[in-house]
Amino acid sequence: MQKFKIHLIVGARPNFMKMAPLYKEFKKNSKYFDVKLIHTGQHYDEKMSKFFFDDLGMPKPDEYLQVGSGSHAQQTALIMQKYEEVLLKDMPNHVIVCGDVNSTLACALDAVKLHIPVSHLEAGLRSFDKKMPEEINRLATDVISDLLLIPSEDAREHLRNEGIDENKIHFVGNIMIDSIVQHKDKALKSNILEQIYVKDSAYALITLHRPSNVDDLNGLNIIIDAFEEIAKKIKLVFPVHPRTIKNIEKFGLKDKVKSISNLLLIDPVGYLDFMKLQMNASFILTDSGGIQEESTFFNIPCLTLRENTERPITITMGSNQLVKLTTQDIIFKSGEILEGKIKTGQIPPLWDGKTASRIVDLFLDKFILK
Repeated sequence: MQKFKIHLIVGARPNFMKMAPLYKEFKKNSKYFDVKLIHTGQHYDEKMSKFFFDDLGMPKPDEYLQVGSGSHAQQTALIMQKYEEVLLKDMPNHVIVCGDVNSTLACALDAVKLHIPVSHLEAGLRSFDKKMPEEINRLATDVISDLLLIPSEDAREHLRNEGIDENKIHFVGNIMIDSIVQHKDKALKSNILEQIYVKDSAYALITLHRPSNVDDLNGLNIIIDAFEEIAKKIKLVFPVHPRTIKNIEKFGLKDKVKSISNLLLIDPVGYLDFMKLQMNASFILTDSGGIQEESTFFNIPCLTLRENTERPITITMGSNQLVKLTTQDIIFKSGEILEGKIKTGQIPPLWDGKTASRIVDLFLDKFILK
């Protein structure tokens, strides 16, 4: 029997956590599947990428496209150009993309135009904000994909409302949680807290990378002003994205940031260290989609510094809250948590660490054992 050839696409760090469990699960079924890992190189920081590959136990990619940075158009076009060459050479039976980055849409477009079926993992998520490039990527990828693998039932409703055929939609659960379940015990052994001299629950954790927050002087100033006040009450631990550091310097905010004595800027950390930081934080300030989900799983209060979220289930069921982008609102919401007014949540359905096995069962059922 000829094996069913699958390409798994990774391009940005959040993709690694989603594809690692799926890669392992397909490998367990290597009698039926020949799976290849394609890394577009959209996130091109070697140190940061290596952290995640090593921590997640992922192999060296079968293809590394080394695309690097550029405008959205440049990056998407270059990924399409380079991945098309891989497809023409290898011609898989199926391509699986995940999330909402440029690599997701670019590789899906390539495959579909060569009549290769595509599955979109994390389909149906919507922020309803078309100013976000990620929202455009989500919408376009869902329209052209053959299988839509959703993490929560609200995603089904969005897809139905957009006229997507119900038969394409499959509720498989949240793949991010698979990685957490598989690596939680290792993460608990991390000594990151000792390395940076902080104690359990005695700090708030920060992550920022969205252009509206870090590429705009006004947005960055609003947030740093809030940190100045919050740091008077609790230590702030901030693993800084390389672009954020660059912008702090470009906007002349370096001295202002340095003057906040209780704000600890650290280099980006690996997956296991970051998980340990999340699990032990008093609360989290973020603009990341994935961290909204992870904090919900850990039941750690999370303040999302955005006007909207494509993961509303983290608010309706989880420990997440949206915070208006004003200095006063960020300070007020942080203060509520420090006073013990904590929003507790519950873990949504199928966020159980078994999403990868459900996806492989679906593929066995649809393509192998039919």
